[in-house]
Amino acid sequence: MNKFVQLMLAMVLIFASGMEAFGQSRVLTGRVVDATGEPIPGVNVLDKEAKTGTTTDLDGMYSISVTNTTTLVFSFIGFESQEIVIGNMSELNITLTEDATALSEVVVTALGLPKEKERLGYSITTVGGDQMDLAREPNIANSLTGQVAGLVVRGTNSGPQGTANIVLRGLPSISGTGSPLFVINGIPMDNTQLGSSGQWGGGDNGDGIGNLSPDDIESMTVLKGQAASALYGARASNGVILITTKGSKRGGDWSLTYNLNVMTEQAMDFTDFQQEYGQGTGGRRPQTATDAQTTGRFAWGERMGGNVIGFDGNQYPYQPADENWKDFYRTGTNITNTLAVSKGLGKDGSFRMSISDVRSESIVPNSGVDRLSINLNVDQNITDKLNISAMINYLDQQSTNIPFLSDGPRNPNNFLLLAPNINPGIFAPGYDENGREVVFSDDIFVTNPYFITAKGINDRGRKRTISALSAKYSFAPKTYALFRVGHDVSNDDFFSVEPTGLAYTQEQRGNLNSRGLSTRSETNIDAIFGTEFNLTNDIIFDGLAGGTFRNNRFEQVSVGGSRFVIPGLYSPFNVDVFNRGYAFNEREVASAFYSLGFGYKDFLTLTTTGRYDVYSTLPTDNNSIFSPSVTGAFLFHKFLNLPALEFAKFRTSYAVTSGEPFDAYQTQFYFSSANTFNGVAAGSSPLSLPNLFLKPFTTDEIEIGFDLVFFKNRLSFDVAYFTKTTNNEILPASTSIASGFGSAVVATGSVNNRGLELMISGTPIQTQNFTWKSMINFTNVTNEVLNTNLANTPINLGQNRSTLGNAVTAYVPGLPGPQIRAFDYQYDAQGNIVVNQAGLPVRGELKNWGSVLPTHYGGWNNEFIYKKVSFTFLIDGSFGNKVLSATEFNSHFRGLHKNTLVGREGGVTTGEFTAPAENYYQALVQNVTRTSVVDGDFIKLRQLTLGYTFSESMFRSVPILKGLTASIVARNLAILWRKADNIDPEAQFGSNINFLGIEGTALPTTRSIGFNLNFKLH
Repeated sequence: MNKFVQLMLAMVLIFASGMEAFGQSRVLTGRVVDATGEPIPGVNVLDKEAKTGTTTDLDGMYSISVTNTTTLVFSFIGFESQEIVIGNMSELNITLTEDATALSEVVVTALGLPKEKERLGYSITTVGGDQMDLAREPNIANSLTGQVAGLVVRGTNSGPQGTANIVLRGLPSISGTGSPLFVINGIPMDNTQLGSSGQWGGGDNGDGIGNLSPDDIESMTVLKGQAASALYGARASNGVILITTKGSKRGGDWSLTYNLNVMTEQAMDFTDFQQEYGQGTGGRRPQTATDAQTTGRFAWGERMGGNVIGFDGNQYPYQPADENWKDFYRTGTNITNTLAVSKGLGKDGSFRMSISDVRSESIVPNSGVDRLSINLNVDQNITDKLNISAMINYLDQQSTNIPFLSDGPRNPNNFLLLAPNINPGIFAPGYDENGREVVFSDDIFVTNPYFITAKGINDRGRKRTISALSAKYSFAPKTYALFRVGHDVSNDDFFSVEPTGLAYTQEQRGNLNSRGLSTRSETNIDAIFGTEFNLTNDIIFDGLAGGTFRNNRFEQVSVGGSRFVIPGLYSPFNVDVFNRGYAFNEREVASAFYSLGFGYKDFLTLTTTGRYDVYSTLPTDNNSIFSPSVTGAFLFHKFLNLPALEFAKFRTSYAVTSGEPFDAYQTQFYFSSANTFNGVAAGSSPLSLPNLFLKPFTTDEIEIGFDLVFFKNRLSFDVAYFTKTTNNEILPASTSIASGFGSAVVATGSVNNRGLELMISGTPIQTQNFTWKSMINFTNVTNEVLNTNLANTPINLGQNRSTLGNAVTAYVPGLPGPQIRAFDYQYDAQGNIVVNQAGLPVRGELKNWGSVLPTHYGGWNNEFIYKKVSFTFLIDGSFGNKVLSATEFNSHFRGLHKNTLVGREGGVTTGEFTAPAENYYQALVQNVTRTSVVDGDFIKLRQLTLGYTFSESMFRSVPILKGLTASIVARNLAILWRKADNIDPEAQFGSNINFLGIEGTALPTTRSIGFNLNFKLH
């Protein structure tokens, strides 16, 4: 496949280069000025058909390659755009006139409504789709990494179907509902996470945002603060990310594009394990095949040299293996083919339709994702007052053999801890002649990766439709009524089998874990009336009022069973013990809202909003809440006589948003039916005490900030400071089982986040042929858990299998969360480490070692354009957080870490006591679990692209081709700096807040390199 891809790319580039000789292009030069004759730097000069261009320099000069049929578009913020057909001109000077209706950049805000950015009293950031569809991630949300101040994105190390963990402005809440709300073309979409790994294993089945195709995304706008997202109500407390899909311009001609994106990925090895001592225990290499099997993951043997017996009785070199755990993985591929067609339907409408096919092979053998996406956007004026728009996005996705992570069972990553002399290939194919698993270690629950990738089944299919229909009637140019309906429905099927021959199953007969179907849907209905008019000559009123209704529904049926009767027949009718399952929940929210804005002259804007929500998940006498917000924007540059200062805005806001319980049915008793007992129907009562007095929790936030623009848009600053607090969060609490209940639902949680966000954008260099654009974002954020349960004691969240019960993440009152809690050394009165008479470290106090969330993070994005060549790179970093590392524990416990070389020959001496190295280091990591806590700081080269756009004139003799942009692309190229040894500090197996910052036995981090070819067709 790699050779085919390389050959294909070479042929296309050679062909395109050969066509250059046939082009009839020439260089057009000119100058762009304003109405007073002053030059305008930074004007975009775009070839309308080829989609290539340049910008004017400080003197307003430009030069661009054109043909006689070229149409150039001159555009600049605050001025009317001009389109000119070049003909035989060799020089073209342009005068741009100010556009009173376009003096401010228009951005998409809450409810999908466009507003002038200069009138906003809160912070938002927009990321263009071109930042996501070149060096692409399987989950498009991961493409936001390092690009937005205040936003932390962490993908799970789980394969192409994996989840994106997104945290906006610190710890969102302590109730676990952390992900922002995603809204596509004004319609909220479901982003439910479909399964997560924990300390006992499990697989990451993906989320909702990962279903979208990057080729259909025009932009993603992050509404950070509560004021920005307040009109969305219940789910706005975690922020909102608005997705705008690609469409077509009215009046535009036919446009047909084909895009080929090929990415290859390879596992990266960050370990630096010792290569001196080999397999064995007690300082001896294994003497029998049984010894070899039980010591395969221990490197406490002799100094390597000579040969050693293997698990199968054969002799193998007792020296560093020429292949290690990384060689088990294959080269993964992600190939995307997308065809899109669009056209303006006269001056009154447009449409765009695309079809995208993704074939993704994971680095794990026999694991991957196939996805077919079809997207249609239609926009049409029925009359001069009535507009109808519609969107439908259809997805058919199949995930095959989703890997299990964290714990050993069914985990394909179990070769990581092999002794340095063992080549993992000796354990292939993973099963014997009877199909039974070949056990390669001392633990049958540590599954042979070859076996589970060849025999295992953990598949999930999804058919999903996201649709929206809206009608907008304009009574006057700025007075309208909008009615909108959105529906998001997913039909999933799942099939998970512990196969026949799996060592830890009873008699190795395997089990049918689950086979079933589920349906998940969300329906949103909006009705909005909006208007804008002048109250006086100096005061502008901008208002809207409306209502919305939301329904969420989930239903699942499944079957399972234990012990297959006929080997290899994975049917629910072929098990000794049969079971079945059913799950259902439904919730509704009815809301009314308003927004009232007042603008005074052209420098002051004041806006207030309010939303009233009624929740079905809360008691009827306590299920509603009103959430207000107020924002202000003051354009103070209008009062300053500073030639360098183009724009200056002070903004401030205060907002309150509300929320409901994460789970439904927590306010009443619900009894469950069970199987009969001696022919008598049985049932059970809940073990969790419901709360009859729950009410919506709230999040309030104060934000202040500045927008500053200097030197005719060459340098800009966006600064924001915020502080937000959640109140009365709904969470579970432990109770004494003597009460008849093991847990209860309480509304006592509270957390505070405060931080500073900075984004600096600039164009350091801009000439006729060369432009350098740069953007730096930086965030400093700290959080504090104010209150947890009724007793205000720590609430444990997650852990890994290695340090089970001895190191956890937790919400600790008075400290940032989630906090890593682990045991320290025991010290004497003089501060010396205490050991017992065997010389082994003694466990000390349980202490808090830091939060898993970074306190400082940011990114540096750069774009260089020289004529038709573009080069971009993104560097991002994260600092101030801790990681609970299973790799750190296991590499010490099993003798792989270089630290364990100390004392190999004479033992480890502490004071007057000496202990054998094996005993010492194993006791160290078991008793002093702080040794498994490492720093999470890093700097990464996240993305790199190099592209060339070929002139349209090159393809005139090619019947179907009229343009090509070719790019070499890469993601996650390298860790430029890190503090932690042996791991990627971002690596994690969990896909929710409980397991954030916990590392261990997940897929290795991968480096992706490939190319993108975008063809414009006739």
